[in-house]
Amino acid sequence: KPMHPTSVEGVDDMIKLGDLTEAGILRNLLIRYKQGAIYTYIGSVLVAVNPYQVLPIYTAEQVRLYHGRRLGELPPHVFAIADSCYYNLRRNQRNQCCVISGESGAGKTESTKLILQFLAAVSGQHSWIEQQILQANPILEAFGNAKTVRNDNSSRFGKYVEIFFNKEGIIEGAHMEQYLLEKSRVCHQAKMERNYHIFYCVLSGMPKEQKSLFLTVLFQGDCISCEGQDDADEFSRIRMALKVLTFTEKESWEIFCLLAAILHLGNISFEGQRKSDVYDSVDIRKFVIDVNCSSNIWRCLVTSLDMSLTHRTFVANRERLTKPLSSEQAVDGRDALAKAVYSRLFMWIFGKINSAIHKTTTDASCTLRTIGLLDIFGFENFSKNSFEQLCINYANEQLQQFFVEHIFKLEQEEYLKEGITWKNVSFTDNQRTLELLARKPLNILALIDEESHFPKASQKSAIELFKLHILRISLL
Repeated sequence: KPMHPTSVEGVDDMIKLGDLTEAGILRNLLIRYKQGAIYTYIGSVLVAVNPYQVLPIYTAEQVRLYHGRRLGELPPHVFAIADSCYYNLRRNQRNQCCVISGESGAGKTESTKLILQFLAAVSGQHSWIEQQILQANPILEAFGNAKTVRNDNSSRFGKYVEIFFNKEGIIEGAHMEQYLLEKSRVCHQAKMERNYHIFYCVLSGMPKEQKSLFLTVLFQGDCISCEGQDDADEFSRIRMALKVLTFTEKESWEIFCLLAAILHLGNISFEGQRKSDVYDSVDIRKFVIDVNCSSNIWRCLVTSLDMSLTHRTFVANRERLTKPLSSEQAVDGRDALAKAVYSRLFMWIFGKINSAIHKTTTDASCTLRTIGLLDIFGFENFSKNSFEQLCINYANEQLQQFFVEHIFKLEQEEYLKEGITWKNVSFTDNQRTLELLARKPLNILALIDEESHFPKASQKSAIELFKLHILRISLL
């Protein structure tokens, strides 16, 4: 069968493809990519291919060019999608939402920043609130992004940003939500991966006289530097962004001291003569001295910290009992504390940013409309996936199902109702996979939660429980 002319030359909207197959779509994207065109439409959906380089197509002139133009009137561009959202918001006075999804490293976070940049530009005010919304990105990336084997600036959390507009289309504020921060990265990194950017930025950019607080080890992934990223320069941008978002000097310093406390906590090791006898009083004393600057955070007696890290206290028969931990249990407790503190710090920073950019109005007649941007962590598939990766991939499967529901299922049902003749489009429906993972009342996530409450639960016992559950489902 001869190749269709559209597959030879390439098209900017893949609805026009004569060979609408997976191979035809991939070939069209390849042709356009070689032509320097990284954006391609599929109707109102924009496909972006990450070029892994800075392109001169996001200038102020490009913003002016795409503002007020119909979708498809100009070559495909992320600004065209942003303008379509803005136009529909103002014309129809209806809230809009833009879902940005794809595998890790696809460029989702950059696309989110570009849409925010466009909306701030076309609202026409260049106000302080717009600058605050834009300056939130360097802070959130520093505390929530890290280098992975697939992506030098990988988002290790998901975020949903709502931008509020008044009737004149002027930005009045914004609100952000965060989801599923990868807490385990604080304690463990895979080979050739880094901890969160902020640790390296602080160590590279802080003055020498202050840096003595932060001397610690971040070498688990055997990767300290990140190509194309100047951590010292990034630290200066973070400090400036914190000021714009109304963080005081005292608050900023306390954030950095808390980061130092987390790092020093990671340096504590445990050893003993017997399995249940653990101690390391020298490291603990150093740890306590170093975190005293963290403004009352973990300011306690050496003996109290020693006891809390090396013993477990519980109540039995109305008696308060204390049991020494093994070195393995003490390490688990130490890591759990570090992860919990970093997670709470991250949520506190989110709250501070929201308090700066989200101004509540007392005017009942003032109706604000919103454009929502969902920047979710990317789907990944490793030889060994963690529980956090399972949650990330489940969230992406839910997004995929949303896409399938609206693009294929509902559209074809509408064709049937209207008696339109069309060639049925086959697609992969992942509904059964989602139900296996999270359908109430019984699902794999619920089983994991239940199993984790048993004191002698193990990976083996959990797997046996999963097998029984899957067998039960197959017999239904």
